[in-house]
Amino acid sequence: MDRKWKIGMGIMAMLGLAAAAEVAEGTKAPAIEAQDQHGALVRLADFQGKAAVVLYFYPKDDTPGCTAEACSLRDGFAAIQAAGAVILGVSADTGQSHRAFAEKYHLPFSILADPDHRIIEAYGVKKIPVLGYASRVTFLIDRQGIIRKVITDVVPKDHTQQVLALLKGIS
Repeated sequence: MDRKWKIGMGIMAMLGLAAAAEVAEGTKAPAIEAQDQHGALVRLADFQGKAAVVLYFYPKDDTPGCTAEACSLRDGFAAIQAAGAVILGVSADTGQSHRAFAEKYHLPFSILADPDHRIIEAYGVKKIPVLGYASRVTFLIDRQGIIRKVITDVVPKDHTQQVLALLKGIS
């Protein structure tokens, strides 16, 4: 991609002139199909009728805030499962990066590689200006595939508590 084009799009995004699709509560969740850190193909449709989905987007593997968020979800994994949900993480990092991150912190859930930003853009996740990383946002999707809650004020170290408080009414 042309460097000038990237700079121009970055400036437009900072000014709010370039936006991804808007995904709102109460709408059908966009389809997902991506490989996780183990190379397994994960589809959102695989969970329909079976489990709610905690779909969380984060900027970058193995950075302080992202690690705190992932470890919070790891520590609350059993409680989230007991509430009837699965966890799927998404960032633009590669599957290899995700594998190293998941192994280092013993993450028991799938992290989906989205290096071409297809999922990030489908969910309208804003990108951090200049860096181009996905911002931190979580979508709670019910068993029918409907987005029930969008969490934009993510507190990384307390994310499990945020998710569990909202899951009670949707799973």
